[in-house]
Amino acid sequence: MAKSASGGQLHTGHRKRLRMRFLKEGLDSFEDHQVLELLLFQVIPRLDTNPIAHKLIRRFGSLSSVLEAEPKDLAAVEGVGENAAAFLSMVPHVTRRYLHDRIRHTRRPLNTSEAAAEYLIPLMAGRSEEVFYVICLDSQLRVLYPAMISEGTVKDALVHPRHVAEAAVRHKAASVILAHNHPAGNVKPSTHDHKLTRNLVQALGGINVQVVDHIIVAGELIYSFQREGTLPGYEATR
Repeated sequence: MAKSASGGQLHTGHRKRLRMRFLKEGLDSFEDHQVLELLLFQVIPRLDTNPIAHKLIRRFGSLSSVLEAEPKDLAAVEGVGENAAAFLSMVPHVTRRYLHDRIRHTRRPLNTSEAAAEYLIPLMAGRSEEVFYVICLDSQLRVLYPAMISEGTVKDALVHPRHVAEAAVRHKAASVILAHNHPAGNVKPSTHDHKLTRNLVQALGGINVQVVDHIIVAGELIYSFQREGTLPGYEATR
């Protein structure tokens, strides 16, 4: 019994030290498993989360892979359970929401590819599936609404010109930025991406909505059709 009490005190002391270290230094000097430990403290109050954190890293390979894993797969790891799995899975979503909300409230015009990237990278952060957005802009190129048109697999996202046009009209867009991600990490546009861009420029041009850019996001990298000179003009598509 004395040994158990001593072990409990040691574990409590470790949790306190890790929390105090975070409050003093942030997470930059933490190992990946220590970040997971700190997160698991919030939902596993009594167990030693160090072995659980190591099991998660071994099972999924990295901190980001743990946080992007399916909740059911996380819950299957010994010691995790459904509550902790749901909590860990929520982290990328909360992070994306926080970063995007911070940028959105600046109301900065998206008048350069750099400004657009600052807005779009957080919007796409942590997504393992391909998504397609139409960023509806006012006459000053400020964001009116980021309309998600499609959420697909990592291989393809189905985008219909009619849905894109409807989103632009619904949100009273003067112009739009098309945006999608490449979860696999290759930022270069495919032949399909070029064809889709031509079709959407033509469809939106028919309702007098200008396509300012089409931006592909892959992690921290972007490909801007406008910057690279590959964005077709409406006249050129007819």
